[in-house]
Amino acid sequence: MGNPPGWKQVFADDFTEGNVPLGSFPGSFSAKWSANYFDATPDTAGQKNGGRSGYYPSKVLSIHNGMMDMYLHSQNGVSMGAAPAPKINGDSQRPYNSQTYGMYSVRFRSDALPGFKTAWLLWPDSGIWPQDGEIDYPEQDLSSKFFAALHSAGSTQELPSAVFQSDASFQTWNTATIEWTPGRVEFFLNGKSIGASTSGVPDLPMHYLLQTESCLPTCPDPKTQGHLYVDWVAIWALG
Repeated sequence: MGNPPGWKQVFADDFTEGNVPLGSFPGSFSAKWSANYFDATPDTAGQKNGGRSGYYPSKVLSIHNGMMDMYLHSQNGVSMGAAPAPKINGDSQRPYNSQTYGMYSVRFRSDALPGFKTAWLLWPDSGIWPQDGEIDYPEQDLSSKFFAALHSAGSTQELPSAVFQSDASFQTWNTATIEWTPGRVEFFLNGKSIGASTSGVPDLPMHYLLQTESCLPTCPDPKTQGHLYVDWVAIWALG
């Protein structure tokens, strides 16, 4: 909570205002969160694998014990994730947290779930990719150490232009922070910088998604199941 020098807080949620059972998300949190995708929306890999992986918020998302809970599992040969999005612009506006530049901080922990991954990201409002860039952190398979990645604005390549590896796994509580400012993006792990880039930094409106998916590159074993927990999320605009 609060406004560090140069920043104005526009969103904060620590999930202590009630519970939302599986199948009812966002429920009483609808003023703060959107499920963002309907059930059976193909995820990144699902667009190429015939829908064998996708977003299923009704089967994945709940809120209890002061945390958002993503229950990651497979049903009938389909591995299921979700991509909830915070709202800071009101119910009638999309993308819900659109802004140019910002600071984004999230505290999280996950079971080791090979085949499931995060790509919690800033995605261009334009939807023009890769030309309008992308900022990802934390990204990686949930059984591995995670990293940060920048996809440069103006690029014609799908691969990131810069990658910053952390020494942290998803199996312990960590806080990942993106600071996106004019001409610079910097990534922090538990308050310490793991790297920054000043080349190809996006300068158009973007929005923040907790994009959690699977099958990149290998789908999870059908028996793999477990939980990814989000303790809190906070967003600031340039002040």
